[in-house]
Amino acid sequence: MSDDIRQDRRRFLGMTAMTLAATQLGLSMSTPAQAAASAAGPLASFGALRRIEAGVLSTSYAEAGPADGPAVILLHGWPYDIHTYVDVAPILAAAGYRVIVPSLRGYGQTRFLSADTPRNGQQAALAADILSLMDALKIQQAIVAGCDWGARTACNVAALWPERVKALVSVSGYLVANVEANKNPLPPAAEHDWWYQFYFATERGRAGYEKYRRDFAKFIWGTASPQWRFDDATFDRSAPAFDNPDHVDIVIHNYRWRQGLAEGEPRYAELERRLARSPVIGVPAITLEGDANGAPHPQPAAYRAKFSGKYEHRTLTGGIGHNLPQEAPREFAQAIIDVDKF
Repeated sequence: MSDDIRQDRRRFLGMTAMTLAATQLGLSMSTPAQAAASAAGPLASFGALRRIEAGVLSTSYAEAGPADGPAVILLHGWPYDIHTYVDVAPILAAAGYRVIVPSLRGYGQTRFLSADTPRNGQQAALAADILSLMDALKIQQAIVAGCDWGARTACNVAALWPERVKALVSVSGYLVANVEANKNPLPPAAEHDWWYQFYFATERGRAGYEKYRRDFAKFIWGTASPQWRFDDATFDRSAPAFDNPDHVDIVIHNYRWRQGLAEGEPRYAELERRLARSPVIGVPAITLEGDANGAPHPQPAAYRAKFSGKYEHRTLTGGIGHNLPQEAPREFAQAIIDVDKF
């Protein structure tokens, strides 16, 4: 199969299946044109969300599809939310999958069960959250998929607990973090791309993100996906997720931890030691990249060797940026359907 998958291919599910699934599952759906211009109709919505105690969290999540269908867990990133998958979920539900879309710690209606739990954004903590969610929902094995923080979390779950992962779909490939390696300086142009991480390393950056979190998120949306013409209504649908009382703490800790400027929790130390060895991922996997991703990302050749199972990479053309599942929902859903057959 060609690595370049154009936007007008793989339409057999298309909007007919999306609309059918929306009707069957009680999801409020819009067409792509409506998503681009809210005046044409209401935006898609997940409707009422569910909640379950899982590990250290009370996790808020959307669910679609048959309860006895094969499970798919879709993981959002920063600064995004569950609506990254609002047009992906009904496609998968129509194909018979049980789709779970959780708000990560620090986002949406997800809350910590205890005020004493550190507001920790390190990678192993987020991975452990997903394992706890699977246990709470009695999901023994799932396809895990994500972009940005969600892709990193999906990779980490697949690397740490491969017996729980049927297959993986990851935007921008292998994203397992190595804090010691991250301490090595990069050339100036590459360092410039990570400007917000250096900003977050300062107290001015923390105060700035606290004060301007919605402005900050909207700015990142634009720079990370320069050809994505989202409107105010699309952004405003996601923006309340950043009002979570733990959001700033989690985001700042995440980026400071990546630079070795903040400690992780001892409970995750062994998991981090395993991840620091950059383990090969053996489950079947498809990696995706957009041709207009404005965020820092590795080239596919750089991570090919990190996948030892059946594997395929797809580059989507047509101006697809960093928030790939929301910009190209049919292609993202198709990758999940295809990897399930590997």
